[in-house]
Amino acid sequence: MLDGRALDRERLASALVEHELGMEVAAMGSIDEWRVKKGSALPLAAILFNLGGRKVTDHGIADEISHISSEFESVPVVILADTEDLAQILTALECGARGYIPTSVGIDVCVEAINLAAAGGIFVPASSVLSMRHLIDSGSRDTQPLTGIFTLRQAEVAQALRRGKANKIIAYELNLRESTVKVHIRNIMKKLKATNRTEVAYKINDLLAELWLKSEPKQ
Repeated sequence: MLDGRALDRERLASALVEHELGMEVAAMGSIDEWRVKKGSALPLAAILFNLGGRKVTDHGIADEISHISSEFESVPVVILADTEDLAQILTALECGARGYIPTSVGIDVCVEAINLAAAGGIFVPASSVLSMRHLIDSGSRDTQPLTGIFTLRQAEVAQALRRGKANKIIAYELNLRESTVKVHIRNIMKKLKATNRTEVAYKINDLLAELWLKSEPKQ
């Protein structure tokens, strides 16, 4: 377990052992401290990295998670943090973490999450999964009306433009090259007879409003 706060890590280490984690707990202030002492310790089954009030997106944290995940490739890294923000969780997983435990859960859930990661699974809080489903569902509902005018990919890009996203962000989220995004935008502008991105956003909003109005059941 990694935690730079001595009192917090000692308390959590004791709680994990008392709640039958099923493995020994080595509480360290940093990964460097572990490197010094690892010769006298048992092989690692999992790494619990307690961020406390810090965020994965804080300076240097994401890099540290990536480095630990790369160095201990066969050992799952699980993040423990105060925030349940979906963006933080996704960033942690992108950095190589195999689980994300919010401190709002009880110690029993924490124990199960660590054991799940050690067994090869990935733990994320249920509230975040529901938030993710909501985002996916809402995105699908928004994109579907546009597929009668655009291709599916153009509809996705059009929605991103409507939300004011930059080309780099659109390319990253849709797993496209930035040059491909630019081609889609040119085609979208041509179909809408728009001269700039702002005009595209306005016309998409008007188009969606018109389509939704037509789809509403008449009284």
